[in-house]
Formats: sequence, structure tokens, C-alpha cells
Amino acid sequence: MKISEKSNVIKVIHMLGLTHSDRITSLPPPPTSLPSTKPMAKAQLTERQREVYELVRSLIRERGYGPTVREIGEHFGIRSPNGVMCHLRALERKGLITRKANKSRAIELTGEDARSPTGLPLAGIVRSQPTDIDVNATDVVDLGKILADGDRFVVQLSGDSLASRGIHDGDYIVINKQDNVQAGQLAAIETSPGNISLRYWYPTNGHVELRNGDRNSPPVTVLNPKVVGVAVATVRTAL
Repeated sequence: MKISEKSNVIKVIHMLGLTHSDRITSLPPPPTSLPSTKPMAKAQLTERQREVYELVRSLIRERGYGPTVREIGEHFGIRSPNGVMCHLRALERKGLITRKANKSRAIELTGEDARSPTGLPLAGIVRSQPTDIDVNATDVVDLGKILADGDRFVVQLSGDSLASRGIHDGDYIVINKQDNVQAGQLAAIETSPGNISLRYWYPTNGHVELRNGDRNSPPVTVLNPKVVGVAVATVRTAL
């Protein structure tokens, strides 16, 4: 060791409060690469974990949202919810799914499996002024996944009763299942067992007026209408 190097080492020893008998060792070299964050190979799954994963993936692709813990348990004959949760936690640790807290249908896929076969490219955000867009964009918007957030179903409108509100013959209406409705909302009302009617809800003096889209049409007055759900979105079939 050169004299200059030796003096520098002595200075460091005094600065650190060490004695000459203390041994100074060099730090280990930094890792050449960071640990991989990619999902683990499906080959590392147990047979039951693979079965649960395939069920989750197939249901998400078929209907747009994943199964509940109860549905998984019933499908595989697992009586304990904790038994199902053990498999879901294992899939989450291995990077194959994610779960959102406090939501019954909170399971989502990751990686390539998260891509929806019905998703559409998000080309850009269009403003009133000319805007550059990319029709070959890789970002994908899955409208089915957006519209299926919650316990919902879809009905198709026949006729022009709601045309004045911008909802036309052949359009699809997404209904969120719920029994509470606010004034002015478009609600699905059960008029007879198995039959529903779409009407705007207006409570008045102990009863409810149900109106269609035509403000000039007389409302229908009912005492105890049964609310099936509330409209949350419409999908136009033509412009």
C-alpha cells in the first residue's frame, strides 16, 4: 500500500471512531441485475391453484368480471371461505391476479392475460381543437369491464318512448341492480312478475309518478312500485 493510501485509511479509522485492531472489510459488490418483477410461471402453481386461476380467467373473459369467493367455493366444493382465500392469496403472491379491498368482485388478471379480446385501442383524447391521435395505440379500453363494474344487467330499448332524452330504438341501457332511486333518475320498474318498464321516477305526496321521455305525456301514478334497478349508462347502436 502506498503511503498516501495508508494515511487515508488511518484518517477514515479515526473518523469512524475505530481502533487499529478493528477490521475494515469492503462492501459486497452491488447485484448485477434486479430481481424480476414478472409474474411467476404458471408451471409453479399447484393443481388446485391452476384450476382456480383458469376459472377466474374464463369467467372474466366470458362475462367481464371475476367470480366471488362464494362462487369459487361452490364450483370446487370448498366449504370454507378461508380455503378459497388461501388459493387467491397464493395467486396474488405469484403475480397472476390482483384483488381490491372491500369489493365482492375484486379479482383482476395481470400481464398478458389482463388484455381483453374485446378491448379497443385508446387513440387519444379529442378536444374541440384539432388533436393528434394514434389509431394504432397499444393502450386498450375494455368498455365491457367499465360497464360491468358492480351487479348490473343490460336491456335493449324497443320504440321511441325515450327518444326525447337521447335514448333511441335499439339502444342498450345498463341497469345497476338496486332498490333505491332518486327523483329524476331513469329506473327499471317491475310492473308484473318478470316484466319491467323504464320510467323516470318522481315521488309526489306519498305516491310516485312514473314518466317516460315525453314531458307532454301524462305520468302514471303508482303507490308502491317495485324498483329493480337504476340506469347508469347507455350504448348507442347508431348516431
